[in-house]
Amino acid sequence: MRHAQSADFPWHEDEIIGPNIESQETILELAKMTNNAYVTPDDPVWYELSERWTNHYPFGWEPDSDGFRGYVFATADNSTIILSIKGTSAAVFSGGGPTAKKDKLNDNLLFSCCCARIDWTWTTVCGCYQGGWKCDQDCLERSLLDEGLFYPIGTNLYNNLTYMYPTSNIWIIGHSLGGALASLLGITFGVPVVAFESPGEKLAAKRLHLPSPPSTHHVTHVYHTADPIAMGTCNGILSSCALGGYAMETMCHLGKSIIYDTVSNLSWSVDIRKHGILTVIDNVLSQPWPASLEVGREVPLAEAQVDCVECYSWEFGDFLS
Repeated sequence: MRHAQSADFPWHEDEIIGPNIESQETILELAKMTNNAYVTPDDPVWYELSERWTNHYPFGWEPDSDGFRGYVFATADNSTIILSIKGTSAAVFSGGGPTAKKDKLNDNLLFSCCCARIDWTWTTVCGCYQGGWKCDQDCLERSLLDEGLFYPIGTNLYNNLTYMYPTSNIWIIGHSLGGALASLLGITFGVPVVAFESPGEKLAAKRLHLPSPPSTHHVTHVYHTADPIAMGTCNGILSSCALGGYAMETMCHLGKSIIYDTVSNLSWSVDIRKHGILTVIDNVLSQPWPASLEVGREVPLAEAQVDCVECYSWEFGDFLS
């Protein structure tokens, strides 16, 4: 565990029903569900879903709630249950709101190299930074397991869902921070995940010592090349993320990624304003993707990242003992 390794389990494969990630219609509908995690059904940007999804149940929307939020969508017979987790609500990303403070804390813990230590002007979000480029590994791991953070809350919610729907197929989806949390929960419990415009969550999975099966291909990321957060380029002291107080330093994703090259195919410039799920739904997923149609596909091919390196300047070890 000192070297961010997981326990060595004997693994076996099991076939389960998951979403058809090669279908444009399926990905579009899941993206609409991730958008709906941000709003209430009476909001103008709430998407009406297909007739299959007849029920939805909110969680985390109580007046005094300030954190983990979204909806559970279900088919009429409860054969398929989808947990949709809200991402970051902030002016720099999507608009702010009561969850913005807790969202930022989770972002800076999950996606920074060391407690959001960007330079000497930043106040760190945990006490693991030990000067220079040194960071205490054990401290980092403990900081992610606080009961008030989203990952532990998500594990409790998933356990409740399996108790309520013991025979159902359960999928987990989300956008941005919500997508990363969906992936972490999907790795924990071995369930299908589709994450949209998610920051790299592979480093957080190592720090949480999540199960490391031979394949994590039940996790699918969907993002485009003009989104600096998903691409891992929204970093540095002068980046849009840093100027908003977010230390988004990771870039490595688990599972496979469906990447839409909007920079080449749509001539988009890299811009944090392209991170929002509405932009993705309206301008990428709602219409045929010519580059895929040319090779007889509806969406780009899902492929695993290779040779991905992050936080290479830092030294992680036992510095507090």
